Amino acid sequence: MQPGSDRPAVPAPPENRRAFCVRATFCRKQRLLRTQDFQEAYDQNRRWHGRCMVLFLRAAPDASLRLGVVASKKVGNAPERARAKRRLREAFRRNRTAFTARTEDVVLVARRSILAAPWGEVVAELLKLAAQAGLTAPAAK
Repeated sequence: MQPGSDRPAVPAPPENRRAFCVRATFCRKQRLLRTQDFQEAYDQNRRWHGRCMVLFLRAAPDASLRLGVVASKKVGNAPERARAKRRLREAFRRNRTAFTARTEDVVLVARRSILAAPWGEVVAELLKLAAQAGLTAPAAK
């Protein structure tokens, strides 16, 4: 113990410490951030419409299944837009392993109906649009 302290001089070694990030979040390399990348996705005109979202694909040499999320003021006020974007990001994050195509970026545009839609419906629609876009493996028949 250090003089005048109730702590040991050398801290005990932490147990089960990991050298890598365990959380399944999106780092900067997994997100579309530049306006130019979003504009390229819109300009390529490869889109699939659903009730809760619109899915755009962006093909480019630097594309690697990154995600961009958009919610316009048509969705609602700031807290509602933030909630819509969180729902889209989480649905994509949880189902990212189902996507087999790794050479295109994805832009998801929220629609107002995503705020009232049940979670299962949001996930099902994302997977349906991804299948239509060719991002997932075809279903076995």
